[in-house]
Amino acid sequence: MTERVVVSIDQGVADVRLARADKLNALDVAMFEALAEAGQQLAQDRSLRAVVLSGEGRAFCAGIDLSSLGAGGRNLFERGPESPANFAQSAAWVWKTLPVPVIAAVHGVAFGGGLQIALAADIRFVAPDARLSVMEIKWGLVPDMSGSQTLRRLVRLDVAKELTFTGRIVSGSEAVELGLATQLSDTPREAALELARQIATKSPDAIRAGKRLLEETGELGVEAGLLLEEELQRSVIGKPNQIESVHANRDKRDPRFEDPS
Repeated sequence: MTERVVVSIDQGVADVRLARADKLNALDVAMFEALAEAGQQLAQDRSLRAVVLSGEGRAFCAGIDLSSLGAGGRNLFERGPESPANFAQSAAWVWKTLPVPVIAAVHGVAFGGGLQIALAADIRFVAPDARLSVMEIKWGLVPDMSGSQTLRRLVRLDVAKELTFTGRIVSGSEAVELGLATQLSDTPREAALELARQIATKSPDAIRAGKRLLEETGELGVEAGLLLEEELQRSVIGKPNQIESVHANRDKRDPRFEDPS
């Protein structure tokens, strides 16, 4: 991982920070690589409970740094043999597929690819004066970092089209009204970390199963969705972490969970 992304982990909560503050955390090839690598490494950590994704400096992410793309020697459309996402898409999609909750904290701007990274999180805290935009149309392009899979699941289809066709900038307040963001906060990173720490006190088996349940059932029919619900419940019920949840609540103490197997 390059210096483009800084990761620290405390009590199961990963604090992931885009670290190109002098360029408003704009995406160059090194940033694409660092984001994907950070997500892939975190996915292997069984002690991980939640992730907070934010940007250093004055912004979350200003989108793709067009001036740098020719210098990296990478094909943004390159696709590995085992991934549905290409090189550029992986920088965002990796957070969508992480087995634990990912909370984005958005301040300043989240434009284009930066917005698509935030949309891949499970939850988004956003500053009221933040500015967000599906900005690809400005360059004669379409969203190409997994936005087709995230934007239309968060907002009405007509809203997704209007934002995509115009590239207009919306405030953090409007983003919450539209469904682009979850909640307003004057201090989004602090709010995201607080929520992540709260999640980290719950059974990691149930949290991971809950994320998988809500992600996958949206793509399934009723019968398959109900079967998955039962399968996941069977996978956690009666197991040590579920029993510990019951005992901790009964005894009015903090639970002592094991890492998922």
